[in-house]
Amino acid sequence: MARSHGERKKTRYKFTKALRERGFSPVSRAVQEFTVGQKVHIDIDPSVHKGMPYRRFQGKTCTVTGTRGRAYLLEMYDGGLRKEIIARPQHLRPQKDQPAEQ
Repeated sequence: MARSHGERKKTRYKFTKALRERGFSPVSRAVQEFTVGQKVHIDIDPSVHKGMPYRRFQGKTCTVTGTRGRAYLLEMYDGGLRKEIIARPQHLRPQKDQPAEQ
């Protein structure tokens, strides 16, 4: 059988939702907003294909550095190199233990 080389290759278990989480994600995830400098976790929602970051960045923590339309520009260091990732808010979660802004 031919080998698939698509963007979602090797993600059979990584992008599988739990039984009760299947289907569309809530609208509140699509309209959440982040500020520049805020820390966010990349948690890829497999039901939303648009604005999905690469599978390697699943579970990583990044800093928001700007916006690109409805998507956010993220910055992280991976292997000593600075990486820029573009992802939509459906695939991002705010970091809980951040101090409140003054």
